[in-house]
Amino acid sequence: MQHLTVLGTGVLGSQIIFQAAYSGKDVVAYDISDEILAKLPERWEYLKPLYLRDLPDATPEKLDAAVARIRASSDLGDALKDADIVIEAVPERLDIKQQTWEKVGELAPEKTIFCTNSSTLLPSDIAKFTGRPAQFLALHFANEVWINNTGEVMGHADTDPKAFEAVAVFAEEIGMVPIRIHKEQPGYVLNSLLVPFLSAAGQLLVRGVATPEDIDSTWKIATKSPLGPFEIYDIVGMMTPYMLNKDSDNPVMREFAEMIKRDYIDKGYLGKGAGRGFYTYE
Repeated sequence: MQHLTVLGTGVLGSQIIFQAAYSGKDVVAYDISDEILAKLPERWEYLKPLYLRDLPDATPEKLDAAVARIRASSDLGDALKDADIVIEAVPERLDIKQQTWEKVGELAPEKTIFCTNSSTLLPSDIAKFTGRPAQFLALHFANEVWINNTGEVMGHADTDPKAFEAVAVFAEEIGMVPIRIHKEQPGYVLNSLLVPFLSAAGQLLVRGVATPEDIDSTWKIATKSPLGPFEIYDIVGMMTPYMLNKDSDNPVMREFAEMIKRDYIDKGYLGKGAGRGFYTYE
């Protein structure tokens, strides 16, 4: 599958776009407006030095060639016309994802395999809206995909096994380690482990137990982990924990979401990619 279309150019969507192009795929970056897409060149310039720092085989020439394989479009029909595979990375709301896939199902070629990068929603909650449930499944990426390179592949009861395996192969072709999930699980493997950990940190902060710095230091010193939970929040970006927790059954986590919106999102402190979240970055 050479021709990829990525729906959504946020933090993770733009990483998927760049990683696939770096791996030799032809990629169309779709978003809802030209104003959003006009910011993508800045994102590529942000990612290039990270690839040079982290990947031994990265060169300026390879990175420029990756950018040359990316085409941006705000016309969904145009973005889908050659797609062998579509990866959706739109906001983590079920209604938005369902509406997006309804439109994609109407416009995409018959050959196209459909993948959602949803962090917590099940493929079976979305599949019927595509009109092609057999060709629909999940391919989930971790943030900073070029180094945290898991590709969790998870179908639903009606996913065609051939489509499942094709996506696993595609994930490997773009530098991921394919993790085959054998049963639908909210949060896959990664977020089933990570979300409770991050939630516990958020609750400690809201309850005034300790500062983000001290919570992170405790975790890193005691476990020798390279990152603490609030450093991970900054990498993920503030919108994801806000969307996941604003309607939580847990009142403390709802308060955490309100705090994120008030003290961070509303001030433009969207995380590491924006230069500031719980921490400030160069």
